[in-house]
Amino acid sequence: MKIYTKTGDKGMTSLIGGTRVPKNSARLEAYGSVDELNTYIGMIRSFPLEEQELSELVTIQTILFDVGGNLATDTSVEGLKIRLGVTEEDISVLEKAMDRMDAQLPPLKSFVLPGGDQAVSFCHIARTVCRRVERRILDMNREFEVDNAVIKYINRLSDYLFVLSRKVANDRGVREINWTPRHQ
Repeated sequence: MKIYTKTGDKGMTSLIGGTRVPKNSARLEAYGSVDELNTYIGMIRSFPLEEQELSELVTIQTILFDVGGNLATDTSVEGLKIRLGVTEEDISVLEKAMDRMDAQLPPLKSFVLPGGDQAVSFCHIARTVCRRVERRILDMNREFEVDNAVIKYINRLSDYLFVLSRKVANDRGVREINWTPRHQ
């Protein structure tokens, strides 16, 4: 199988189910942004992290492929065999991971400035990309119904990435800098 098909040369692509759509449609923006997020999470995995977080990130990346497949599926096409998605258990796993990491961290008393070192910075980049993914999915949801579990998962994932940024900073001895408003 060749990587290039030439079928997208005029700005159209096929959804799962065969429907042709513009490459700049809300649906493509949504699942394209999921792909971008997945790539940043892969970048986070390139840093030395605890085995538990590395394992969680691999699971998250796998689920994000399912989310992308879910968003790329034309639900109006009948007879499709599989519908990828997210479960309430997937959401619960993120919540438990956040609770576990948060229990190891000093209490959060203000906003923190993103950064400190590369691993922490990539966690923050992934968090902000995740928030954009959520907005793109909500844009898509105005035209095509999106499974609410997908929306919840992406919302929870941005929270997970924030807690992960704090955990990575703590593990690496990186001082978090609190945001202090310049004018009060």
